[in-house]
Amino acid sequence: MVRVWFVGGIVAVIFWVYAIADCAFFDRSRIRGVSRGWWLAIIVLLPVIGGILWFLIGRGRAWRGRSGKTVAPDDDPEFLRGLKADADQDERIRRLEQELADLDGADSEQDPRDPRSHEPKPHDGPDASGEAGASGRPNG
Repeated sequence: MVRVWFVGGIVAVIFWVYAIADCAFFDRSRIRGVSRGWWLAIIVLLPVIGGILWFLIGRGRAWRGRSGKTVAPDDDPEFLRGLKADADQDERIRRLEQELADLDGADSEQDPRDPRSHEPKPHDGPDASGEAGASGRPNG
């Protein structure tokens, strides 16, 4: 039974410290009821009950901090700006892909992945090694 009380006490202390930290760092505009200082006093003086009251009453919901009215996506300027940015980005990607395809088409005779494109082409001129060229005559 002692272990149960010990573990319960540890859990209560952790909850109490978490409630104090949450209240101290919570957005001031979303605190309901009394001011932050009073909530901290309630949590410190009534450790478990104060923390429970803070989470049930004092901590406002995220949706209450907004204006409260909903806006359709086609009426929301932020959403429309995001659509325009997406369309601009899609157009830029399309242009870059087209440029890449054009460059690939121009370099198709010398594909860097094709080992045959790097072989020297036969010619009739003198060879640097002094051997016979393509015409069969010795160089030199």
